[in-house]
Amino acid sequence: MTDFPHLLHTVLDARDVRREAEFWREYLGLVYRTGDEAPVGDEADDADWLVLTRPDGTPVLAVQEAAELVATTWPRPEVPMQLHLDFTLPDRDSLEHQRRRALDLGASDIHDRSDDPDEPLFVLADPEGHPFCIFVG
Repeated sequence: MTDFPHLLHTVLDARDVRREAEFWREYLGLVYRTGDEAPVGDEADDADWLVLTRPDGTPVLAVQEAAELVATTWPRPEVPMQLHLDFTLPDRDSLEHQRRRALDLGASDIHDRSDDPDEPLFVLADPEGHPFCIFVG
């Protein structure tokens, strides 16, 4: 047999599902899967599972509710990363621009290696504490 499993999307746990999904929607220019859009007006937002896609409908990320979530303490070893997302950028100007965008959307800085001559990068954490790297590559 030559078939392999197809990775559908990556799923992130979150205490606040909508806030987490909004961060990634804005940061990566994604859209909600039909039916997952934010409620309008006085409608309650009881989302416990949201899917984000590219505009063409290709799934990219999903966010699921977690009652408890312990953020990584990386680079300290108490709570390891376990998983992180990597994003490449074309140059140092883009690196700083995308770092600023992430921070403006609610991310936080974890590690600054932007002065590395071979692979400048920043490690950031999304609003729920999931680490991700942006680097020139």
